[in-house]
Amino acid sequence: MLTYLVFLIILDIMIPNQDLLNHDLILIEALLCLLEENRKAYETLFVDGRKQIKFNRERGKRMDIYEYGNDQASVVLIEMVGEHNLPGIEQEIMEIRRLTDMDFRFIAVKVNNWNQDLSPWNAEAVFGTEEFGNGARDTLDEVLKLCTDTSKYYCIGGYSMAGLFALWTAMQTNQFDGIAAAAPSIWFPGFLEYMKRQKVQSNCIYLSLGDKEEKTRNAVMAQVGNCIRQAYARLDEEGIQCTLEWNQGGHFKEPDIRTARAFAWVMNNWTRK
Repeated sequence: MLTYLVFLIILDIMIPNQDLLNHDLILIEALLCLLEENRKAYETLFVDGRKQIKFNRERGKRMDIYEYGNDQASVVLIEMVGEHNLPGIEQEIMEIRRLTDMDFRFIAVKVNNWNQDLSPWNAEAVFGTEEFGNGARDTLDEVLKLCTDTSKYYCIGGYSMAGLFALWTAMQTNQFDGIAAAAPSIWFPGFLEYMKRQKVQSNCIYLSLGDKEEKTRNAVMAQVGNCIRQAYARLDEEGIQCTLEWNQGGHFKEPDIRTARAFAWVMNNWTRK
């Protein structure tokens, strides 16, 4: 019961004053969702007009989904995020709106383990001591459940490992019309060789990198510049609509703004159905 009370207190803080009329009903609905064991996999627990938080109980895992924008829009942007990305989401959406006049729905999918849930295969630690897992396939299976409306245009993107995951999905499915890979971790062991062997199934791909990212003492990560140049050349040779943008600075400079530019470029350049 203590967990439930903490959950209600958090909701109480998050709900704006103008929503007080529906306040009690929302709290009751949230509590009922927590208590009910046999609900469908995805449950909307909280809605404040800007976002929804859903939980996936399949295989004992939880996936938080934050939704913004017009849910009737024909364009759906999906970004893989971690806890560290959440504070910048709204600024990112504002920047996308500044860069394109196209309406869109924005879905942020928060993973729980960055190096496990976004990694396509097992690999030794490159920095620190945390190794990489092989959870990308399970993560993609869950994301594809958000992409069932064939009348929509879907673009998946992200920053760093999330950008790598987005690029990897282009070789797994044709569900995504666009890929917004901002500063992808394309140094990931074996990824460039894998990419060269695979058929890319998305027809519009954005790549970017900070111009200081390859200037590092880490021998693996120092290859990121060469890797992304080769990846871009491979996509260009295949006739895929693509670009490679070089941003000023290192890897951690303005990730939300850089990701916004990635999504906006795809929206402004992809081929409509």
